[in-house]
Amino acid sequence: MAGVFWHLGNWSTEEPKVLGPMDHAFWLGSVIFDGARAIRGTVPDLDLHCRRCVQSARNMLMEPTMTAEQIEELCREGVRRMPPDAELYIRPMFFVRRGLGAAQPDPESTEFILSVYDAPLPPATGFSAITAPFRRPAADMAPTDSKASALYPNSARATAWAKKHGFDMAVVLDEAGNVAEFASANIMMVKDGVVMTPAANGTFLAGITRARIMDLLRRSGREVRECIVTTAMLDTADEIFATGNFGKVQPCTRYAENHMQPGLVAAEARRLYFDWAEESRILPKAA
Repeated sequence: MAGVFWHLGNWSTEEPKVLGPMDHAFWLGSVIFDGARAIRGTVPDLDLHCRRCVQSARNMLMEPTMTAEQIEELCREGVRRMPPDAELYIRPMFFVRRGLGAAQPDPESTEFILSVYDAPLPPATGFSAITAPFRRPAADMAPTDSKASALYPNSARATAWAKKHGFDMAVVLDEAGNVAEFASANIMMVKDGVVMTPAANGTFLAGITRARIMDLLRRSGREVRECIVTTAMLDTADEIFATGNFGKVQPCTRYAENHMQPGLVAAEARRLYFDWAEESRILPKAA
């Protein structure tokens, strides 16, 4: 996997080896990350991803060693070090070396590391999904206000459960039993032309791409509601699609036993997004 990496002031094309078994991040999971995209020279919403990175670190009791603006400039430099037509994942991270006692991270030992590497966009050909028997924790149960690495094992086991039952992706519920999101992306559904997505309730990260898609659809004249979404509503949806940084907009073509064609609203959302993303171009278009 081609990429560039920054740590302690140095760029490298080799992954830096930064942790040992006594480091707090290795032992007790004091790690946060954010994920942005560079898509053939565009870097949509990079500033928002960098701000969220810093806020996630603070929410996880860290002391960020770089500002969002400094992180953004480093990310842009990393993108410029890669081929201009590349599709890249941009992953800034904060982690903690030491602890205060057994569990609490020592904020003064916070470090920053950045990875920018090849990660082609998945084709918008569709995926299957089913509701898994795993729930998102409430805000008083886990650091749900952070993009904390420790939250992702729950997503992994939900996805593994879905794959074991013949599906690509899991739908995960919140603590009240309503739909929260897909295991690795936010969820939207369409019924009678109205777009609906679960209202942010502190159990899942209401994503940057989610917010961007909602705004673009509303500006195009679509009605978009943040509301309670149930599995019964998914059963009768006209369309279901995922929004997230990795795949941007991806149609769900089968939910449980309900087979669907990739829908017009998902296609519209994807077109609107990539048209808008051109505004964040940092590299000239390839000739």
